[in-house]
Amino acid sequence: MLQITIPTMNDLWDERNQQFLSIKETTIQLEHSLLSISKWESKWNKSFINTKDKTEDELIDYIKCMTITKNVDPNIYVCLTAENIQEIVNYINAPMTATTIRDTGKSNHEIVTSELIYYWMISLNIPVKFEKWHLNRLITLIRVCSIKNQPAKKMSRGEIMQRNAALNAARKKRWNTKG
Repeated sequence: MLQITIPTMNDLWDERNQQFLSIKETTIQLEHSLLSISKWESKWNKSFINTKDKTEDELIDYIKCMTITKNVDPNIYVCLTAENIQEIVNYINAPMTATTIRDTGKSNHEIVTSELIYYWMISLNIPVKFEKWHLNRLITLIRVCSIKNQPAKKMSRGEIMQRNAALNAARKKRWNTKG
């Protein structure tokens, strides 16, 4: 969870109501999670993960989706500073885990959406309550479960022959035979 403080802003012009607003310093809590992404994708109808260059409106709206603090004045999002935005982006990009997984070199060009991540969770028996975890940590858990659930790697023909030769030699020795 990330906690940021948005500074006081006086004389903020409200276009819709044609008046000046004053915003008090506000502290909000944010969570980059599958739940946040699901909310954002339902509004924007596109993949959050595969959309690399988000517009300012899309980014601000995602920050709204990330907000877990209740009863937040919607005008505070206009008051986000460049430092606030950078802190949020750094938080989104943080791995949030010590686990590292070596890439196998296979590139998958599949578009990843919240529904696909929910599918992965269900198929790997990961409880849905984990949707509130930091997304990068959840993706790492999904990758670990997927790797651990893969069948054992098939042995090559040479490895099979080597293993069989060792087994035969052990049997010959055990039974004192020549073959």
